[in-house]
Amino acid sequence: MIKGTTKLLGVIGHPVEHSLSPAMHNAAISHLGVDFVYLPFPVKPGDLKAALAGFAAIGVRGFSITIPHKQAILPLLSEVSPIARAIGAVNTVYLTDKGWCGTNTDVEGFLAPLPTPPTPPYQGGAKDAISPLERGNTAVESCPPPYQGGAVESCPPPYQGGARGGSDWSQKVAVILGNGGAARAVVAGCAQLGCAEIHVVGRNEQNLAEFQQSWVNSPMPVQNLQVDTWENVSMLISQADLLVNTTPVGMYPHGEKSPVADGALDRISAGAIVYDLIYTPNPTQFLKDAQLRGARAIDGLEMLVQQGAAALKIWLDKESVPVDVMRQALRQHLGLD
Repeated sequence: MIKGTTKLLGVIGHPVEHSLSPAMHNAAISHLGVDFVYLPFPVKPGDLKAALAGFAAIGVRGFSITIPHKQAILPLLSEVSPIARAIGAVNTVYLTDKGWCGTNTDVEGFLAPLPTPPTPPYQGGAKDAISPLERGNTAVESCPPPYQGGAVESCPPPYQGGARGGSDWSQKVAVILGNGGAARAVVAGCAQLGCAEIHVVGRNEQNLAEFQQSWVNSPMPVQNLQVDTWENVSMLISQADLLVNTTPVGMYPHGEKSPVADGALDRISAGAIVYDLIYTPNPTQFLKDAQLRGARAIDGLEMLVQQGAAALKIWLDKESVPVDVMRQALRQHLGLD
């Protein structure tokens, strides 16, 4: 029950009516029995600065960010974490005594269902952990969240096995389809896994070159990143231990489509991991085709749940949140159960 003492969390965007975040966050809040509520706040692009001032005035504790504010909010924040600066986008904001602080939990969400090395190169951003990526620029403004590491109470993720050869990613090849904002979080995640090669595939050579250069000058430089045009996708798929779709191809209502042709996907190795960031339809045609060829599939629903769980831990200052409850709430909301 919402009371005068209830603390506010939310999501801002324009539009925001489609957001699935209230369903999963309020399910977790109810399960935990804490005096919080998570609300959708429609904020037009021109009203972003005013919204931040208003949130501070009424005591909002934190909020998620969706389109079109993920980049626009950066100059309005008191501090921004290195991972958010590297990605160039913020998806989670929380209030500290310094003001509004922004971070990005998409990388943690992306990594959650993947097998990680026994001693991963990146430990999730705990207060005293500095990743090898972060060491590339110690002058970066850092804004460590109250909590971002530790075990999460959850059901087993859709895939728990290793990439070919186990969970040592130092000899593994990652191939990422698309070079937009979602691809940036995936590149950061693959770098944190320690992948030997990271290939980003796109259609526009100039955009690809700019994408690659942006990581050279990044707060978290990625040295082993290569960019490739789409005509090389078949060859790259044959080398991939991890193949990730970050494009919108195959998203509802065009669920019959796939970002790659059947002939190209024929070259995927049995046991490779194929990961689609799309969560509706579930599974996508891309994942169906990959599974028929012996690949191990991960859908985007788990990333959505896990990035939300990482944010909720920050806002509630808790070491664990009921990820299984959040997952189930989304599955019911989407009609998957």
